[in-house]
Amino acid sequence: MEKIYAPWRMEFIRGEKPAGCIFCRESQRSDDLVLFEGNTAFVMANRYPYISGHLMIIPFRHISQLEDLLSEEKLEIFNLQEMAIRVLKKAMSPDGFNIGINLGKAAGAGIDDHIHVHIVPRWSGDANFMSVVGEVRVIPEDIHKTCEILLPYFEKYRPEV
Repeated sequence: MEKIYAPWRMEFIRGEKPAGCIFCRESQRSDDLVLFEGNTAFVMANRYPYISGHLMIIPFRHISQLEDLLSEEKLEIFNLQEMAIRVLKKAMSPDGFNIGINLGKAAGAGIDDHIHVHIVPRWSGDANFMSVVGEVRVIPEDIHKTCEILLPYFEKYRPEV
């Protein structure tokens, strides 16, 4: 069995969790990790990164659901992602990026009550990202069946052009 060591994570796992939100200015936010503040969102370095350069884009408002973001927040979050990628490309020359949002504890969200977007730079051959070690994925439903279920919803909610 292959082993992956991430000793910096133990500080977070064992450490006392602060009261309040670690992303909110008025609560427990670590301003030393904030790299840029926009009008509705900000860029912050992840204290417990998967790899060097792991950033997060976070709205100022304390919300947990994607559908609760205002239009201006969505636009700025997307624009900040672009900015962060440009910065990381220039400063660290990664070969690629993982960008994602974990919605809920079951999806892997460590902080599930304040939505945030992860931007993780990747290099060919890096081994520091917490991935599936066994190289196995469980897909509980046939992909065609999933498409059959989802397609009507995509048709219903298609944006007007």
